[in-house]
Amino acid sequence: MNIHEYQAKELLQKFDVATTRGRVAATLDDAEQIARELGDVEIVVKAQVHAGGRGKGTFKNGFKGGVHVRKTPAEVREVAAKMLGQILVTHQTGPAGRTVNKVLVAESADIAREIYFAILLDRATAAPLVVASTEGGVEIETVAAKSPEKIIREAIDPLAGLHPFQARKVA
Repeated sequence: MNIHEYQAKELLQKFDVATTRGRVAATLDDAEQIARELGDVEIVVKAQVHAGGRGKGTFKNGFKGGVHVRKTPAEVREVAAKMLGQILVTHQTGPAGRTVNKVLVAESADIAREIYFAILLDRATAAPLVVASTEGGVEIETVAAKSPEKIIREAIDPLAGLHPFQARKVA
């Protein structure tokens, strides 16, 4: 199952994990309204597609990047107009790209450190697998090729769940 970033944030919020304020928008009016509600903060607009490398991707309309930081609701609307309904090509989509039907509009976070964290379905075992790395902000495929020792993989028993010792190892 693939979920978008905004859906992952909603799941985290259900379990009281702190996330930045924001919501998903499917229209320009929604994007601008969400930005207005966020107030006087830097706002990030993120294309929602099932692929990594969105920030470094290119839209077929020539617009560069699926992640942009803006300061005003009008600027958010302008960026959303260049994303919504357009095809984003990243290293993971291949040349066909993926159509952006929604954008995440959220307050921008001050980034002190980036990490990579995912819970994947391991097709070989048909069980969840936690994949984590201190090397966030870059393609995980690059980390796997150049520094595989920097990636932690922990299989999760579907019946027992994630054990405390596994959580400590990942942390």
